[in-house]
Amino acid sequence: MHVSDILRVKGHALYTVPPEQPLAEAVRTMVERDIGSLVVMEHGRIDGILTFREVLQTIVKNGGEIGVALVRNAMEVKPLTCTPETEIDAARRLMLGRHARYMPVIDDNDEGGTLMGVISFHDIAKAVVEAQDFENRMLKAYIRDWPEDEDGKQNEATLEARSQP
Repeated sequence: MHVSDILRVKGHALYTVPPEQPLAEAVRTMVERDIGSLVVMEHGRIDGILTFREVLQTIVKNGGEIGVALVRNAMEVKPLTCTPETEIDAARRLMLGRHARYMPVIDDNDEGGTLMGVISFHDIAKAVVEAQDFENRMLKAYIRDWPEDEDGKQNEATLEARSQP
């Protein structure tokens, strides 16, 4: 399974913010849209990412106030990114390694790369659980429909599995 599979289900809604925007406005957007991150874009390129982690760190630095801080002063510079072709397991390991909850997806087939979307650790966990649920259903169906032996009898494993609650 690839990151593109998550984007296909999730959609490609993009929420971006310029680095010179007041942090208070960016936080308002995050709250109104119920999103945990904004990709910081400048001149059509990713300049960073703003998540609630960076917002909270800035509030603590400012003595409990957002103040007049700009997005540029709070954002994470050089965020972790991936491509649509990245395997979900690889994305999960990257995010765990950097304690990243959000990761922009960049299509690097064109010059400079195009922002395709943002995946969250929640998106990855959901995809993994759904894949495991599907696999479990298929295995259970396979066991339920276990083929008969050559002499017309079902093998003992099938009978034993059917007798389980």
